[in-house]
Amino acid sequence: MKLRMTGSQHSELNSHLFPGDMKEAVAFALCGRRGSDVLVVQQVIPIPYEDCDRHTNYITWRTDALVPVLEAAEKSGLGVMKIHSHPGGYSNFSAQDDRADAELFPSIHDWIESTLPHASAIMLPEGRVFGRSVDARGAMAPLELVSVVGTDIQFYPHQLGNVPDFALRNGQAFGAKTTKLMSKLKVAVVGCSGTGSPLIEALARHGIGHLVLIDPDKIGIENLNRILNATTEDLGRLKVDVAGDAVERMGLGTTVERIPTNLLTPDAVRAVAGCDVVFGAMDGAEGRHYLNRLATCYGLPYFDVGVRLIADGRGGVEQICGSVHYLEPGGSSLLSRNAITMAQVDAEALRRTDPEEYERRREERYISGVNEAAPAVISVNMHYASLAVLEFLARVHPYRDDPNDAFAQFGSSLTQYYFYNEAHPEPCAALARYLGKGDLVPLLNMPALSE
Repeated sequence: MKLRMTGSQHSELNSHLFPGDMKEAVAFALCGRRGSDVLVVQQVIPIPYEDCDRHTNYITWRTDALVPVLEAAEKSGLGVMKIHSHPGGYSNFSAQDDRADAELFPSIHDWIESTLPHASAIMLPEGRVFGRSVDARGAMAPLELVSVVGTDIQFYPHQLGNVPDFALRNGQAFGAKTTKLMSKLKVAVVGCSGTGSPLIEALARHGIGHLVLIDPDKIGIENLNRILNATTEDLGRLKVDVAGDAVERMGLGTTVERIPTNLLTPDAVRAVAGCDVVFGAMDGAEGRHYLNRLATCYGLPYFDVGVRLIADGRGGVEQICGSVHYLEPGGSSLLSRNAITMAQVDAEALRRTDPEEYERRREERYISGVNEAAPAVISVNMHYASLAVLEFLARVHPYRDDPNDAFAQFGSSLTQYYFYNEAHPEPCAALARYLGKGDLVPLLNMPALSE
């Protein structure tokens, strides 16, 4: 099982669990789920110090303090996480912790009446979080990965392996710990065309352990100028297969899952929800908006890549520009940043579901037309794909002179030749209600994803 929380939730827990008196403290969290294998913190519920008997190496609390937590979890079908501190830095569960969890979690399972597991976690003074899942039989297993997704991204894997030989120079640049971490991550790339294919190439050569590739389209002759590894022999083949085969030929240990559908299918949504990071390389507003919602529901860091090339079709270039948006769950969104509008989202949805009605409304000017195919070349796409991977690395392994909170959006104009970065600190009210919701019914609260 994996556990995810936002940077703000982590800060809230850290503040409560370490008040400065070197005594243990405890909190609970209500969590959305992705099936039985992911818990996503939705709400932190600190247990007041006055309701606890606190010591340097153990803590007890009044049982009635837990009743509101269990009632809320039962009502909404949520998971429960207990988290307490080890102010002395002990980096394991103690014998006292084992006894406490053996007593507590059967009561949680009896109250909520679900066979799905819950979690017990520990926070150390430096902020590291580790834990274990507890199922209805009382069986415990270490949490595979804890993610803290904020301005910086912290991943706390249960175990780290070795730096593979091919990645030794990656380790020289970004450190052995970061390079080892790559093999523990599962990363989704939504859109495997001109920008997505260089993203996939770079991620695989950085040693990502598992890639989930999502794209419904096939290779056409118009794609051969910019899709890496595509040849004339690949015409008519699925883009996910061309990219997946190329990654597997590398032999670098990356496994590939291929999903040849639109993002807005239950299989694709669940596959992305099971990943640790998602990259969006889509042109349209609809897919980007719902990927933003998906990332909010499931606590994922989302890197959105956009490229714009305006030319007259005869060699005259008016503008080449693009940007990378880093979107953290609970923060600002593509909507609140005005990168997309709901009018664009609605128009694209209508074109997808009812092309005749879309054409009628467009002709009558009830809606603006969706952007059609624009010029695209590999040199431009690779530039912005590279910026996206570097932005991901900057979040996991901060290497910039300036702090990451100034780089919610990072982009450039290659015609005027300048780079810019912007902070977007205000949360998005439209997406706030989806934070940590996990498996809604229907998925993403979209009737089209009903099953």
